Amino acid sequence: MRLLLTTDTHVPKRARELPAALLVGIDAADVVVHAGDWVDEATLDLLEARARRLVAVYGNNDGAGLRARLPEVARVRLGGVRFAVVHETGPARGREERCAALYEDADVLVFGHSHIPWDSVAANGLRLLNPGSPTDRRREPYRTYMTAEADGGKLSGVTLHRLEP
Repeated sequence: MRLLLTTDTHVPKRARELPAALLVGIDAADVVVHAGDWVDEATLDLLEARARRLVAVYGNNDGAGLRARLPEVARVRLGGVRFAVVHETGPARGREERCAALYEDADVLVFGHSHIPWDSVAANGLRLLNPGSPTDRRREPYRTYMTAEADGGKLSGVTLHRLEP
């Protein structure tokens, strides 16, 4: 199962539209995971129409309309892998321990908020992934998103994709 992970799209505040390379990736994915901060409902509508399957949550910059349509935390099994998706996880310091306790029923936690790509593993085996932002790099050198494969209860091929400026 091919996965595309994204978050912090911030359309139209940080970009007028999603990057073409991200849209190509969405078309190729079996499941798109979005960890919040959409900002506008039109981007959610676009991904709902374009993605084969969408797993998504709202973020701190998402208003009442998005919050009415999306949960704060999503839990789903994809390719036998147990995923949790949330926008915010708090400070980087202590993140693995904190999230291992909060999401002990998950194999993988996809999160956003910082716009900083993150890939780590907690002591209990929880894999934490933040795909960064495809539209707002902040202090990072590139705008980014991730792809991965989930099959037979295993996550593999996690790849951070850098988008051209």
